[in-house]
Amino acid sequence: MTPVSSGSARPHVVVVGAGMGGLSAALDLAGSGAQVTLLERHDVPGGKMRQIPVAGAGVDSGPTVFTMRWVFEELFEAAGRSLGEHLNLMPAELLARHSWLDGSCLDLYTDLDRSVSAIAELAGLGEADAYRRFAAQSQRIFETLDRPFMRAQKPGPVSLTLSMGLRGLPRLYATKPFSSLWQELERTFRDPRLRQLFGRYATYCGSSPYRAPATLMLIAHAERAGVWIVEGGMQRLAEALAAVAMAEGASIRCGTQVERILAERGRVSGVELADGEVIRADAVVFNGDIAALSSGLLGDAVVSAAPPRRRDRRSLSAITLSTVTRAEGFPLAHHTVFFGADYRSEFDSIFRRGAVSNVPTVYVCAQDRESGRRPVGSEMERIFCLINAPAKPLSQDETQQFAHNMVRCLERHGLTLGASDDGVITTPEDFGRLFPATGGALYGSPTHGWAGSFDRPGSRSRMPGLYLAGGSVHPGPGVPMAALSGRLAAARVRADLGV
Repeated sequence: MTPVSSGSARPHVVVVGAGMGGLSAALDLAGSGAQVTLLERHDVPGGKMRQIPVAGAGVDSGPTVFTMRWVFEELFEAAGRSLGEHLNLMPAELLARHSWLDGSCLDLYTDLDRSVSAIAELAGLGEADAYRRFAAQSQRIFETLDRPFMRAQKPGPVSLTLSMGLRGLPRLYATKPFSSLWQELERTFRDPRLRQLFGRYATYCGSSPYRAPATLMLIAHAERAGVWIVEGGMQRLAEALAAVAMAEGASIRCGTQVERILAERGRVSGVELADGEVIRADAVVFNGDIAALSSGLLGDAVVSAAPPRRRDRRSLSAITLSTVTRAEGFPLAHHTVFFGADYRSEFDSIFRRGAVSNVPTVYVCAQDRESGRRPVGSEMERIFCLINAPAKPLSQDETQQFAHNMVRCLERHGLTLGASDDGVITTPEDFGRLFPATGGALYGSPTHGWAGSFDRPGSRSRMPGLYLAGGSVHPGPGVPMAALSGRLAAARVRADLGV
């Protein structure tokens, strides 16, 4: 077919992938005056932020927690829009409910004093005081790293240190990069249940709390600063970003497979689609796992554009169940975590043996509930369950066994899910097909060791004209972080093209 060119003096940027990073980059670039074409292989935008239709209802089956609202407020404001005009967000007072096999239960709140009181009732005044110290420390870490690391273009250890200056060195050292999260939790809490609870934040980055740096304590502050429930489900966020990007002039084409990224004279020149169409571009933003580039899935021209990832550097995957059913016997909140019996064994099973624990920790999102209240006038409700798993193919027998273990673990906590013929199980192999070259890993590389946070590439790739966004690049995985990666990529494009 005849190559497509912008035919305009405005720079033409092609964005590949309509996940959070790609949508944010497209919105920023279109709002800056660039001609933007966003290409998405799936039928709807959102990437891992997906809904699965079950029994006529859409079940959120990807990210379910909306935090760091200000990231999206700034993104919309940069385009002269208001987030509140496009998305109905309801603040959640209850962050999450937590249950242990000994029958104990703990609610955490955005209100610090309410959480302190709840912890005192669970574990005593000493642990409540320890939580106050933990909360203050996690806030200091977040505030220390917010702008010089999370919002900065690919800082390294040296550049981050220099940006902080001599006076900032004590604050930088206080982020605990050389201690594991678990080591810091052992120093902070005596109660093993609280170590288990706060160690779970490492899984937000696809990592083990026994190997991730204590720096990830900052996630605790990000949640405590506010969790919101998106009316209509998380997919509405992707739809809102897409709508505003199109209003700013971006063209979004879903159901469009990019076959390869093209290069001429050592610089990216456009993309070729599966049907042979060629779209010329002055720059390309790739919002996908960087392993797709190094493995050759997008053509030989960009194989060296990003570093390859070893199989042993894959983050967590998951086995999930999306269903509409009766949930009885336990007062579910919107977010509920049911902890397994042996936390260390869970992560050793995954990262050392490539297996799943027989008594796993199960996360449940009851989308139709808030603060433990069942939807009025309805016995059936949307339920999403998740257990962590290794990023590798599982046999059908293994999948069935792990799904059985998930349900059995919930029953040990007192939660019974009614039978449903419409439930959808998603395995690591399924995630690998949905998101090419990931092998099922949902978070890029795990954040392990003091240098783990610096392992991800920045927004400018090794190939001129090709830029990177998404959870596998800096500043890392998660809905707000992926959005920040898109904004960082857009800033690089604007600077390099003079937009």
